[in-house]
Amino acid sequence: MENKIEPIVNEKFNTLLPILDEKGRRLWAAAEAKSLGRGGISAVSKATGLSRTTIYQGLKEIEPSNAAKPATNRTRARGGGRKPITKVNPIILRDLEGMVEPTTRGDPESPLRWTCKSTRQLSRALQVMGHKIGRQKVSELLADLGYSLQANRKVREGSRHPDRDAQFRYIYNQVKVFQENNQPVISVDTKKKELVGDFKNAGREWQPKGQPDSVRVHDFADKNLGKVNPYGVYP
Repeated sequence: MENKIEPIVNEKFNTLLPILDEKGRRLWAAAEAKSLGRGGISAVSKATGLSRTTIYQGLKEIEPSNAAKPATNRTRARGGGRKPITKVNPIILRDLEGMVEPTTRGDPESPLRWTCKSTRQLSRALQVMGHKIGRQKVSELLADLGYSLQANRKVREGSRHPDRDAQFRYIYNQVKVFQENNQPVISVDTKKKELVGDFKNAGREWQPKGQPDSVRVHDFADKNLGKVNPYGVYP
């Protein structure tokens, strides 16, 4: 019977699967197994992938004596389900935070620095220490610890020139004067220095296949060409 009925049960189960929660799957499987009679539990278990224990539990729940009890919104018994990893493994937060901030809470010689604090690498390092954890759970624990993904912020300007504010006030006043007289104002944005010559850069351009431009092996400045400061001009 199992070989003939399994495809039918599997098709019905997959049709209902998107709208069933854990309890719904359990009760549906139990009702299906009961309707099939002898061998029904094995057939439904093979067709759905649910364990026989789960189906037996569902059969108990659909018994008339239990079905008459008031319904609840719970899908599991109180206290059921997997325990939080921090309850099962209390030291994992300490070890994780020690890796994220090695210079303050962990080993200063730790190989994990700010350049390699991905959740994947952190989870692997924790696994080496004996913790069973994946990168998604690492991400959740970091959020619990108050961490988030952040970019660098430019706040440190170095030494402050005593006339810095006066310089900017002068520039601002000059801009206002020119604008009030309908005169153009130009802003020049200077970038970092670049080598002049046939040096390698990170960009790419279309070339005949297999014929890239040849450039110098070493990035030593050409004494004759020197360097330039690329800049942008904005009206």
